[in-house]
Amino acid sequence: MSTVKARLAPVTGHRLFWPLVVLVVLLAANTVYRPSFLSVELKNGQLYGSLIDIVRLSAPLILVALGMSLVIATGGIDLSVGSVAAVSGAIACLYISEQPDQNSLGAVLTALAIAFGIALLLGAWNGILVAGIGIQPIIATLILMVAGRGLAQLITSGQIITINSEPYKTIGVGHLLTLPFAIIIALAVTLLVAVLTRRTALGMIIEAVGGNAEASRLAGIRSRRITLLVYVVSAACAAIAGFMMTANVSSADGNAVGLWVELDAILAVVIGGTSLAGGRFYLSGTIVGALIIQTLTTSVYAMNIDPQTTLLFKAVVVIAVCLIQAPAFRARFRRRQAPTAPPAAPVEKQKEQVPA
Repeated sequence: MSTVKARLAPVTGHRLFWPLVVLVVLLAANTVYRPSFLSVELKNGQLYGSLIDIVRLSAPLILVALGMSLVIATGGIDLSVGSVAAVSGAIACLYISEQPDQNSLGAVLTALAIAFGIALLLGAWNGILVAGIGIQPIIATLILMVAGRGLAQLITSGQIITINSEPYKTIGVGHLLTLPFAIIIALAVTLLVAVLTRRTALGMIIEAVGGNAEASRLAGIRSRRITLLVYVVSAACAAIAGFMMTANVSSADGNAVGLWVELDAILAVVIGGTSLAGGRFYLSGTIVGALIIQTLTTSVYAMNIDPQTTLLFKAVVVIAVCLIQAPAFRARFRRRQAPTAPPAAPVEKQKEQVPA
């Protein structure tokens, strides 16, 4: 028995083991409730199914969580990603709505470029407040979280901007090579971030800044520039997510787009094994965490769970995931489950009789 445990220890001790177990359990529960849950079919050259929908709907959260992972790796936090997504989506939809031909590809690309550029400026603003002025990340990004949401409502004049643009709609619900276009975008961004952070020294530098910013500065790393960079990257990912969210419904609501997505992104990062203390980040774990969050949301609606208890249900599952993958909790649980050895019988000392 001990030999089996020793062989399984590298597997069960891996940071992705328990998140993957939870993901499989959620998928299995949905399959039991609805046997056709795992079925995927090809219609008119496009893949359809619940699994495809989960991955497609996870795409915006995956993008936001990727940027959040880099920020958290530096020891920071970005609470403004939801507002940045709302601002970028609102600007893009407003520009397209004012065009005489909303199906013009040039107009859509121009709208995306303008909105993306403004999102980069918002990310640079966060970076300047944190790295340049020295404001605590939670306070600096909280400022933009509130102000950005107000800016999004100001752009939309407090109304829902509706557009009828097929090129823009493709970002959210279009297909390419049988897959939803949103999945391809998320995959491309993930590969780009993975290559830049794991195939170059950038990832190690980001982790060094999060581990000890002062020591990394003394070692020659420009920690302030790295901190500024990760907030800009986070805003860029949030902007693309904002395009997906608004394209999915062909409208922009400054009060609803990206609402509370920053909390789901933080949960996805934590579930994936990244510590909020900074110093390390795991992109693969972040993606698994985002899939768990979206699968959980889909399960709530598919199983007809009361919407009023949705947040509570999600909180319970997230707490369970965090507990079972916490080494201290598992160690304490194993100690309680271990059988106690019976007390040893007293051994009386006997005097040796030496023969005469």
